[in-house]
Parts: sequence; structure tokens; C-alpha cells
Amino acid sequence: MDNQLVWKDEFNIGIKIIDDEHQKLFQIITKLFALTGEETTSRRACQEGIKFFKTHALKHFDDEEKYMELIGYEELAMHRRLHKSFRENSLPALEKELILEDYSPSSIEHFLAVCAGWLIGHTLTEDMAITGEKLSKWVDLLPEEELAAMEKVILKLLKNMFQLDAQIISNAYGGEKFGKGVYYRLVYSREQDNKKWEILLVFEDRILINTVGKLMGVKSGKLDIMLLNAVRYTACQFVRRVMDHYPSIQSYEMTEENLLTYEQFLRIFEKKKPQVSLLFSTNQGYFSYCVIAPHLLEEGIGVALNASNAMSEIGKYLMEKEANAKPKILIVDDSITIRQGIKRLLTNDYDITEVSSGVAAIRSITLDRPDLVLLDYEMPVCDGSHVLEMLRSEKEFADIPVIFLTTRDDQESVKKVLSLKADGYLLKYLKPTDIKQRIDEFLKSKRIE
Repeated sequence: MDNQLVWKDEFNIGIKIIDDEHQKLFQIITKLFALTGEETTSRRACQEGIKFFKTHALKHFDDEEKYMELIGYEELAMHRRLHKSFRENSLPALEKELILEDYSPSSIEHFLAVCAGWLIGHTLTEDMAITGEKLSKWVDLLPEEELAAMEKVILKLLKNMFQLDAQIISNAYGGEKFGKGVYYRLVYSREQDNKKWEILLVFEDRILINTVGKLMGVKSGKLDIMLLNAVRYTACQFVRRVMDHYPSIQSYEMTEENLLTYEQFLRIFEKKKPQVSLLFSTNQGYFSYCVIAPHLLEEGIGVALNASNAMSEIGKYLMEKEANAKPKILIVDDSITIRQGIKRLLTNDYDITEVSSGVAAIRSITLDRPDLVLLDYEMPVCDGSHVLEMLRSEKEFADIPVIFLTTRDDQESVKKVLSLKADGYLLKYLKPTDIKQRIDEFLKSKRIE
């Protein structure tokens, strides 16, 4: 075959001891590629060549880490973690495939392709970062224990949902292409903040054809519109099942989905540093699960749920959720200026929802009961008095506190407002600090009661 791993000047990082070792590793892989192209090549020769590559690579990792220790390299811990993942995950998984397939030419080519891809990517990014010319690609990965917990969840789901026997290949998948694949992007977000989860899934075609395709009775052995549409649905279910194991992210809803080309996938992958980047080998092909959610570096993703800890962890989650919950305030006003002004004033301390009409207010209250309603007294069609009357007529909502927002402070208008049995009124032209203070004091008094 024509596969070669040609050494190029761009692979030199400028540190002789490391560059020399890299050249040797490149030469070993190139020789092995050449061996696979010779029909008379013995299985024994390939076995010995692969064994030689592995021994040489692991020694290189040790030497490289000693050099980084010597110069006080700041990202040594992450670099060592990447070496460990390749040593303890990637190589054993690839060796297992070689044994299961009795060192077939295809399994050897796959071993070499994965090793070559990893070596090139690692050299051009992580090793180059040692010199300060580039930044490490993996500084934003989640801690190992959190990645390990997610690995277990995904392995279990691959088995339960797809009947796939899988194992982790890498917890720092670099976006390398593996065979023909489908690249699928899902974005999950929530209303109360700007945080989101951007999830990138990569399936080798043969996984989809041999799992979802078989269930659909597809006989062509190719992806088609019906199968790919079924894959979309199944992928969404898969991601939601992963999320179900983490109570802290169950409130996120899907807001966007895309089918990507490999080039589009790679642009996203390289532009944004992932917090999770897992590559799995299955008995039907390769699968990757990547997450881009920078806020996880501060928050983490919590403890994965399983049969032994589910009840206790859900209990903790509910307690924390209750303890950290902000009082909910609904602002009802037909003026966007008033609504936005009050929202900016209160948003740091309260969970704010805003609507522009009395009808929308009733709908919002029905879906999500607030702790306080700030209600514009004068609105078209359904004014504040009508909304209050409807609330007080429903037993479920009769005790929700309502404070009228008004521009009128003459005695007659005030008397009319108070006769409606609201919990108070606020003049819209008050100083923002006064409005905030009165709302704070009102809700504080409610908590004390």
C-alpha cells in the first residue's frame, strides 16, 4: 500500500532529544505500513513491529515527561494525562482488536492509522506547546474522575440502547477522521441564563447501519433519508439518557440541531476547546461523544447516578435546588421599557419572568407559579383589575401576592387600587433604589410570616 508517515520540517519542535525520538516513531510506523502491503509478510513480523513501536513509544513518553519536569513545564500534569490515556486506553483497545481479528491486514492498518493520527496531532499541538509556540489543546478538559464517570454512563447506554460492546479508546479525542461517518450537533440551553451544552456526536456509518438500520429492516447496507432521520431521533434520546444521569443538567432543553460535514465538525472542534472529548471502540465501529460547555470548568457536572447512589444523590440535588432557589417574580406591563427596566433592577436577586398582557400573565402563572406578581394597573383589553379578579377567583392562585404598578398617586386612584384587595402598589416613577427596597422588604416580610 502507499501509506507513509513522512517526516516534515513542521514536525520539529526545536528540542533535539524529542525531535529525534519523534523521527524514530515516524520511521517505525512507515515501515509497518510498508509491511502490510506485502502479500508474503508474516503475521509474526507485524506482531514484532507493533511490539517494537509500543515499547519505543512508552519509553519516549517517560523521557519526554522527565524533560518537562526538568524545565518546569506548567502543563506537565495535562501532558502526562494524555500520555496515560494513550498508554492505558488507546493502545490496549487497539491491541485487543488485533488479537480478535488475528492480526488481519485491516486491523493492522487501523492500528497504524490511529497511532499515526494521534502522533501527528500530539506532536503539532501538545509537544509544540512545550516550546511556548502554541497553546495546549486540552487545558479545558474536565477532571479525570468526572470524565471517567461519564465514560461509564455512555458505555452502559451503548450496550442497553444499541447492544454495542464498547470500550474507551481515548478521553482526549482530537477530532481525527475515522472511516465514513455521520457528524451530528445538538445544542441544549435553558431560559434562566446563557449557559448551554453543545454536544457533537460522531458515528461511523457501519454502526448506524448495523444497529438502527437493522431495526428498521434496511437491507441496502447504505444510509438513506429514512435511516438518517431515525438516527436523529435515536441520537436525541441517547443524549437525553446521558443527561438523565446528571440531575444538575436535566433542566436544559434542546434548542438547535445540525447534521455536519467533517469539515464543519472540525472547524467547530478546533475553534472551541471541548470539556469532554471521548472516543469509543465498539464491535460495529467507532463512536465519539464530545461536549463544549466552558461553564463546566467552574461547576463540574455533578455525580453520575447509578443504582447504588440514585436516591441519595437526587435527595441532595433537590435540597441544593431548594436552598439556591431565587424567589420568582412575574412582571406584567404593556411597556417593554418598564418591563426591562424593572428586570434589570431585580435580576441579580430574583428569578424574573416578564409578559406584556393580562392574558399572557394568566398563562404564565398557570405554567409557573410566581412568588410575587408586579401587575400594571392600566393595560388594554385585560387590565390589572381583571387579572387580579381572575387570580382571586381560582383557589390555586388566590394567595399569590400581587402589587400593582401605577403612574397615578392621587387620592381617588389610590383608593380605587386598594379597594381591589391587592397586596400593595408601586409608583412607576419612584427611584429604582426605592422600588428595589420596597420589593425586598415585602418579600422578606412574606418569608417571616
